[in-house]
Amino acid sequence: MGISRETFLRHVSRARMDRIVFVAVFLLVSFFSGAFSKAMADDVIDTFSLEPVTRSSCQQHLDQQHTQDFIAEEIKAFQHLAEEALSLRAVTIKVGQSLHEKAQIGLPLSGKDMDLLSMGLATHLDLRKKLKAVAEAHECWLYMSERELRGAKLMPDEQLDGTILSLAAALVMYDNYMLTATLFNGDPKLRQLLNDGDQGYQVNKAELVKVAISYNSAIKRARVRRGMRYYEKVQKEGKHLKANPYLVALIDQSPSYNMVREWSPLHVLNSKMGVYENITRDFISELQNDGVSLFSMLFGNTVGLVETRKGKLYERQDVYTEIEGTLKCGDILLEKTPFRLTDKLIPGYWGHAAVWIGTEQEVRELGLWEHPLVQKHHNDIKKGNLVVEALRSGVEMNPLKRFLNIDSFGVLRREGVSAQDRKKIVLQALRQVGKSYDFNFDVESLEKVYCSKLIYLVYNGVDWPVKESFGRTTITPDDVAINVFTQDTLQLISFYHDGRKIQDSPASMLAGLMGVTQ
Repeated sequence: MGISRETFLRHVSRARMDRIVFVAVFLLVSFFSGAFSKAMADDVIDTFSLEPVTRSSCQQHLDQQHTQDFIAEEIKAFQHLAEEALSLRAVTIKVGQSLHEKAQIGLPLSGKDMDLLSMGLATHLDLRKKLKAVAEAHECWLYMSERELRGAKLMPDEQLDGTILSLAAALVMYDNYMLTATLFNGDPKLRQLLNDGDQGYQVNKAELVKVAISYNSAIKRARVRRGMRYYEKVQKEGKHLKANPYLVALIDQSPSYNMVREWSPLHVLNSKMGVYENITRDFISELQNDGVSLFSMLFGNTVGLVETRKGKLYERQDVYTEIEGTLKCGDILLEKTPFRLTDKLIPGYWGHAAVWIGTEQEVRELGLWEHPLVQKHHNDIKKGNLVVEALRSGVEMNPLKRFLNIDSFGVLRREGVSAQDRKKIVLQALRQVGKSYDFNFDVESLEKVYCSKLIYLVYNGVDWPVKESFGRTTITPDDVAINVFTQDTLQLISFYHDGRKIQDSPASMLAGLMGVTQ
């Protein structure tokens, strides 16, 4: 016996069933009738997937004055929220790794460990609430006809930006849950601790279970898939090129995109039978069978290293040897990585800045090796972690080879710098190691640091061309580099563009790329 999609949808529309009964009837009828298909599943669930509460909040948001400028401000606010989520993901990974290492050698959890778990869960839940509001803010725009859009005075470009913004927020939430599942679902003790709750942090019991139920909800996944179908349609039409590149990169690089997209109705049946975590575990196993480490994917996404390809200077021994032989203590390193998410966020040619503290031999020659601050970092220096940089995970010391997974590279050096000045630069750079990432991008604060702010803090006595933005004083990597042309305080020592060393007039070429008139 067969049943057509149209007939089933018509009967569902007339019946207006309770959503739980609807899911049960849908699964049974479609399974036994032989009409069990993904296309039917999507169409059926789409008929009731936008919950009344969500439609109400979306409508309230729509009643606000929406213009391109208004949405642009929403996107800027979301960028900070997304970066906060990625930073929190980095911290969660570090904590998770530490706890797993303890468990492997049989050490019990300390009070500090359990406090970190509670504090981390409370922070994740608060962030999830904010992301959920963004995800729902423009969702109803997908369900509006052209006439309704005109009545709401929404232009097609505004609908595009709003819808992609909501989809990006939803995928960040799914990615965050995948991280939690990867780290904690396989450890009964940690999972139990997280579900016990902690009134000290206002975390109720079974919060992780509630998130898992929401994450595996067929209704919610269907809603996200509808956004995905819209996104894939505008991609085919080339309209996504008009959208904000940061949002496009977040969507394209989401580790959970394909998992949410490939949902089937059987997942609902499995969920009702109490195997929520198996869906995620099965997906993780599939990735691992294909040679993909989900843990690496999530960590890469956290620090901005999810890539469509490797950098053009990556593993170029000739480049590494030449650069290593050129560098001196205190040099400023600049990079451009158009294939990474982080590059979409930073305006200008350069996307990142860091400081070279020098080899062990250089540090010894400066007379700093026995300095108490330097002694704390002896192991890193001996290992070759000589680049101090501020990433989403905080200010770290990393090797030059890792840094050179880029397309373009520049070395800046302060004119006439003395050995005493170099000492100050090295020490000031090391003082920043361990600080958190500054998502406010405010140079007038000391507790947190972002990449070009690191240069601002380390290089005293330089008149940096800072800007005012959202009531904060900021500096970008291009603001650092422009000093080469405006004040002659810095010299351009070496410049690689698009994988090639620029030998002839490198400063003139860089000026052109940065839009600087000499």
